[in-house]
Amino acid sequence: MTVPSPKFRPALAQSPPRPPLWPALLRGVLCRCPSCGEGRLFRGYLRVVPNCAACGKPLGHIRADDAPPYFTIFLVGHIVVPLMLLAERDHAPDLWVMAGIFLPLTLLLSLLFLRPVKGATLGLMLALGISGREQGPDLPDRPG
Repeated sequence: MTVPSPKFRPALAQSPPRPPLWPALLRGVLCRCPSCGEGRLFRGYLRVVPNCAACGKPLGHIRADDAPPYFTIFLVGHIVVPLMLLAERDHAPDLWVMAGIFLPLTLLLSLLFLRPVKGATLGLMLALGISGREQGPDLPDRPG
């Protein structure tokens, strides 16, 4: 009986275990490693660390792309728009007053929410085993 050569054997690579969904989401919101909760998730405002300093889990390859800004817009919109409608209905302020209040509020909330939302998105992707990379037989692995 012959043994197949290593290049024809199916890959039996040991992938690290996935974290549970809700703890991974919470750890991501807190900008901690979704896997262990100890290491930092970001090395800048939105740049993900390549590997967790505490558990060594590779994190830099996960591509969240446009999901965090989309979720942030969704959340901020559901906060700011009702406040604008209430202000308009109850007080009817001038347009410049509305713009002076709600434009900075929208910017501030967007900047405050974007990082935790990206962390939660990365935690969700890690818990579900999604890397966000388009790979296939005819698509090369993206550098990264």
